[in-house]
Amino acid sequence: VQLQASGGGLVQAGGSLRLSCAVSGRAFTTYPMGWFRQAPGKEREFVSAISWSGGNTYYADSVKGRFTISRLNAENTVYLQMNTLKSEDTAVYYCAAQMSFYCSAYGCYAKEDKYDYWGQGTQVTVSS
Repeated sequence: VQLQASGGGLVQAGGSLRLSCAVSGRAFTTYPMGWFRQAPGKEREFVSAISWSGGNTYYADSVKGRFTISRLNAENTVYLQMNTLKSEDTAVYYCAAQMSFYCSAYGCYAKEDKYDYWGQGTQVTVSS
């Protein structure tokens, strides 16, 4: 399984970006997916997750109301639409896929060790 994240870049505060994560190798439609981020000097943190069907979504409080996660199973892709970006959103963003676990609650989706495959990360820089 390979995950390829893209869509990062430099944007002014208040702007928007859409990240994409393309998955290849196995049946994407069975994977719950998540996005994490790591800012300089900080630990990686949970951002958002989506169930395999897309019917359930989860967000960290810091991004709730500004970010939207979605997936298009026909294209093996998960998206993270990021609006009203803030300087504190600056980080490397990683997508991840679950295969060994099928979480059903926020607390599970937010844990890094519940994800089996990770993308390489895409840099998001928000200038103030």
